[in-house]
Parts: sequence; structure tokens; C-alpha cells
Amino acid sequence: MKFLKVLCVLALVLFFAGAAYAETQSVKVSGDLTIRGLFRDRYDYLPKAQEIEPQIRTGVQSTTQDWFMSTTEIQVDADLTDNVQTVIRLLNQRDWNVDSTKSVRTYPAYTEAAINAHPDLNYYGTSLAMNGRGGYTQNADEFDVGIELAYVQLKDFIYSPLTLTIGRQNLWFGKGFIVGLNLQDPNLTISAPEYTAQTAFDAVKAVLDYDPWTITGVYSKVWENEIQAIDDVDLYGVNVGYKFNTYKGEAEGYWFYKKDNEVDKFWDGRNPGNNVHNVGVRGSFDPLDVVTLAGEAVVQGGTYVGSRYQKAYRNRLAGAIDGSAEVRYWTDKFAWKPKLGAEYIFYSGNENEGNPQEATGTFTGFDGMYRGKFDSAIREFVGKFYATGRYPVDPTRLQSCADASWTNQHQIIFLGSVQPMESVMLKANYNLFWNQAKYDVADAKSVGFVGQEIDLQANWDYTEDVSFNLLAGWFVPGTVYDKKTNNTATDLVGSVKVSF
Repeated sequence: MKFLKVLCVLALVLFFAGAAYAETQSVKVSGDLTIRGLFRDRYDYLPKAQEIEPQIRTGVQSTTQDWFMSTTEIQVDADLTDNVQTVIRLLNQRDWNVDSTKSVRTYPAYTEAAINAHPDLNYYGTSLAMNGRGGYTQNADEFDVGIELAYVQLKDFIYSPLTLTIGRQNLWFGKGFIVGLNLQDPNLTISAPEYTAQTAFDAVKAVLDYDPWTITGVYSKVWENEIQAIDDVDLYGVNVGYKFNTYKGEAEGYWFYKKDNEVDKFWDGRNPGNNVHNVGVRGSFDPLDVVTLAGEAVVQGGTYVGSRYQKAYRNRLAGAIDGSAEVRYWTDKFAWKPKLGAEYIFYSGNENEGNPQEATGTFTGFDGMYRGKFDSAIREFVGKFYATGRYPVDPTRLQSCADASWTNQHQIIFLGSVQPMESVMLKANYNLFWNQAKYDVADAKSVGFVGQEIDLQANWDYTEDVSFNLLAGWFVPGTVYDKKTNNTATDLVGSVKVSF
């Protein structure tokens, strides 16, 4: 029945697209299909003999998993009357025929100890109900079709420089350091949520194009929950950009405000919320034709509410820096067109204070917001989708676990690429990670070298429409992990993508 429903939806899309084409002669149907095969080992860094309640999101009782997943997308673009365009993109993403536990865990999964200590974890989206075949049941949402994009764009709205976009749309500013992707897996149908195609925002965006100036204002309803409830998450922002006519230079200044009332804690009849103000600047230029330099800096203010157990809200003062360089000196000198680059990223951190809900004072941990650019396959998703055996999920902590990758971290990235053939691209990056504040206040060794990761990629454009990709990543835990939780994590992903 699920498969039949998918076919019916696609038939309706094509039918209406055909009818619209007959009227407007300006409808385009496109899409893509991506199939991935994944193998993972020791994502919690635990050896087989030390295996405990798994921290990986899949909930599989093993440190090793392998499976397949598919992402199917169909898009209809329609140009209607002058300066009016609509876009609808349908999505199905699923692991292949997976039986899943009815224990619907948030990611990362909570440990048994955490659940026993906080029996009200249903508030965080965790259900302990188990049924089906030995605790497993078929995933009924596997063949559901969702809406990835659905928006209308009005160009020259009211007057010529203004473009208004309303609906579910992509938002990406600069390098996606603060606002880039809204990673979601609503039906929990994939076990590698970093590969989700559901990344859009329900938003209203207004763009004033005064070339070379661009002014963008945006509002997004990120989370509504119940209409009558006040536990919403809203995003507001203004981005001002300027493009220089020399050195390929560009600059941006921005303010983004996340108003987060998802934690339902009240003091004196009011809820200050976990609110984050971001004020930042970004720029890039080519001092030489073969060199690009880029940098971004952001300061965060507002209030911090980590969980409903926190006794009083805390003021927030945090920041982050991103600087990078790319060198193309040898690109035109050698047949393989080599490129080299380096990048440094810093997120301010807040020391693990033992009992977060009892902590006071200014909170200095960086909020990852809706970052869209990721430079490693494994480490940068710890605390977002996965947790390690050494630092499991803590329900009293908004950042999920002490070693979360988007706060309290220095990251250095060395990257390079070569093109041995016109249709083949080889890429590699080497990542180094340190923290600046203790993960565990009682453990002096919990500050220092977090680990290193190497990622290798090969991409082959078989035709203009079909490409193959192979990713291999290894993360080697550093000195902040003890000997029982410092096993190398492995990620192997092979994929084929067809676009039409």
C-alpha cells in the first residue's frame, strides 16, 4: 500500500505538471535518486568486549553495522505570470526494508542509566514502548512521501529590487557557518541522519538587490509543536552583503536570533528561553589569482536554559572563528590539477560543571545553530546525531553530551584534491581536534587532544547524469578518552546518484 501511495502521488504530480505545461509552457520536472551502501564500526569508540547500551542512533546491539539507504526526490518548477515562480520538491528517504525498534529514541540515544534517573524523558521525545517480533516491528513510515520544498517566489514585488520568497525553502548564508542546513529526519527512517535531504526551513525571505549591495531579511518557524503552546523555536535574521569589483572580494555582516522556548521552564511566571543572538562578519578575497583567503567571526549573546532541571536562567556570551586559505598555484601547471587548502575553526566552550542544572554564572559554550558546512565524516556529528561511550548523553544538558563537536573545540583542517581524469576527482582532508575546557571537571585528562580524522573521497562522473562516489573515514580518539574508549571509528560509504 505504501508503494502504491508513492506511485499515486507521482502520477498526480506529473498529471498536474502536464496540465500546467499546456497552459503556461514553462513547467520543468526534475529529480534525482541516490543509493548509498554504508559500513560503520565502533562509532562509540568501544571495543567489542566493552560493548554496553549502544550510543549510536540505530540502536543496534553491535559496534558494527552495514546497510543500504535510498533518497528519492522529484521537483516541479513552474513559471506562472510575470515574475511569479513556484517550486515543489517531494522526498522519500529510507533505509532498505529495515525492521526498527519501537523505542523511538532521540539522537543521540539515551543510556539506560539516564532513562532511569529521569523517568520523564518522554518529554525529550523518547518512548520506551517495545512490541512486535521480539521487540522489533516493521517501519511503517519507510515509503512515506514528504515535502522537501514548497515555496512561491515573487520577483520585483511592490518595486523592482525586492524579491519575496514564502514557504518551505533552503536558507544558506555565507559558508553556512551559522545558517545553512536544518537537518531533519521526521519519521526516523534513516540511520545516518547526516545524509538527510530534509534540510529546508519554513520561512519568509525578502531580498533587496542593490547591486553591489544585497540586503536579506528572513523569518523562519523552526518548531511549532502545538499551536496553543509557547514552546516554539523561531529564527529571525538580517544579512547585508557587498561585492567588491577587485580581487573577487565580498563581505557580509549579519544578525541572526534564535528564540528557543522548547525547554518548558518558568521562573516567576516568565520563560526567558534558550535565546541566542548572533552578530557576525564574513569576508573573502583573492590577493592573487591562485589564492583565496576567507574569514568569519561571530559573537553570541542572550540567555541559556539547558534543561527543565536548571534552577535559573544564565546569561550567554560565546563566540566562534573560521579562517581558511585555498592555493591553486599548481592547478594549471600539472595535468592532475592539484589544489591545496587549510582551515582553522574555533568554538568557545563551557567547562563541564558536574551538575549542569546547579551551575550559575555566564554560559560560554557556543551554540551550533543551523550550520551547513561539515568538514569531517565522523567527528563533527558527535553530539548532534551520535554519542560516544566515554561521554554518553546527559538529559540535563542542551548540548546532548560533554564532547559535542560544535562547541568547546579547536579544529584544524588540511585538504587537497587532484583530478587524474576529466571525469574523476580525488579528495582528502586531515582533521585535528582539541578542546579548551574540561569535559569532566573531576578529570584533569579530559582537556587536550580530542582526536584526529582522515577522510578520503573518490568521485567518478560516469555520464553527465550518473556519478559514483566512495568515502572512507577514520577517527582516532585522542587523550581525552581513556584506554577503554579510544578505539578507531570507521565510516565507509559508497553511493550512486542519478539526476534527471
